[in-house]
Amino acid sequence: MECFSGISGDMLLGALVDAGVPFELLQDTTASLNVGARLEMQKVSRGGLAGAKIDVIVENENAAAHDHDHHEHSHSPSHDHGPAQGHSHEHMHADGTVHAHDHVHEHAHQPHRSLSAILAIINHAPISDAVKTRARRAFQLLGEAEAKIHSMPIESVHFHEVGAVDTIIDIVCSAVGCAHLGVDRWLASPLNVGSGTVECAHGTLPVPAPATLALLGNAPIYASGLPMERVTPTGAAILRMLDVEYAPLPAMRIAASGYGAGGRDTPGQANLLRLLIGEEADQHTATEPIAIMETVIDDSSPQLIAYVSEVLLEAGAWDVYRIPVQMKKGRTGMQMTVLCHPDKVSALRDLLFRETTTIGLHWRIENKISLSREFKVVQTEWGPVRMKIARWPSGEIANVAPEYEDCKRIAAAHSVPLKQVTEQAKRMFAAVHEEER
Repeated sequence: MECFSGISGDMLLGALVDAGVPFELLQDTTASLNVGARLEMQKVSRGGLAGAKIDVIVENENAAAHDHDHHEHSHSPSHDHGPAQGHSHEHMHADGTVHAHDHVHEHAHQPHRSLSAILAIINHAPISDAVKTRARRAFQLLGEAEAKIHSMPIESVHFHEVGAVDTIIDIVCSAVGCAHLGVDRWLASPLNVGSGTVECAHGTLPVPAPATLALLGNAPIYASGLPMERVTPTGAAILRMLDVEYAPLPAMRIAASGYGAGGRDTPGQANLLRLLIGEEADQHTATEPIAIMETVIDDSSPQLIAYVSEVLLEAGAWDVYRIPVQMKKGRTGMQMTVLCHPDKVSALRDLLFRETTTIGLHWRIENKISLSREFKVVQTEWGPVRMKIARWPSGEIANVAPEYEDCKRIAAAHSVPLKQVTEQAKRMFAAVHEEER
């Protein structure tokens, strides 16, 4: 999911349909929920690109399509929406109930739905148990977010009738549509959450709205484009429901793609969610994100740089290497590059600042792909040595190397040249595994 313009429930539904999920499947699912609503779909243009727009039509009092969290409004600090247009994500009431994330339409007299009532609707729906589990989890997360925001029991969280209908359909149909694809992993880009403000019962609040912020967890976020809400509570709950991983686009072969449209056609940035579906380019290789940190140091001794390299490796860096560089004003410096898992960036960054004289560094996240690796032990005349074996996707051996630390230990313990140990380890492996080479 490429969330360059955020994500909401209707945007994901549109992207799913555009990517090949039958619209009739979502229509039938909506009808089976028996909540008095239906779906409509149309092709629209957003920033000159075509996308599928899904609307929830509530079949009472001639209600129009309710884009309860579908990017309909721009929330700039200077623009004050009237009651019929305002965006209200969590309206606290005197009786302790909450209106969860819905536009303030003129339906205040309608009843509210409790979380338990919504879960009952999901439980009685003619959908698979796996889909029910996902949908229930999304609503549980929504309820927990609202309860936390207002310091109230989750049993006291209630959803406005119209907003609840929209959200039920968005979440259940998203779960059904995603299950139809049969994918193994869901990945997403960093989330463009938007900017500006929303008008809530508590006054003016910044984007992302409190419920959205509570649901985002540790997702990477940023703000770009016109001031407006781009990630909604429902969208954030669906991301959590799918256990989405946030990572760069992996090496993959695209089988299908789809564009789901938000409510507004925003100038300068297509208000779309793009969905890419495919297979990893090579299932026998390991693809994962890698963090690359770099800094240039020109006022430290070589001994200090060597020491810091060892400390970085002990702290979890995958590798550390150093390159002499020529800097401005004729200064000679040392570029230190650290490769690590993205989770290690914070700790290793602090270590660099603490242990070296650098006052600045930069880092980036890239894709790492590697051949599958395994270890086998060979017996030399001085003792065992582990052999690191890399294999091609076909299973054939691509490379074999003795483990350096094993050879170093043997060479020191038996006073034999290191190269003699490594050469014998290679010969012993070749003798035993010649048929594999």
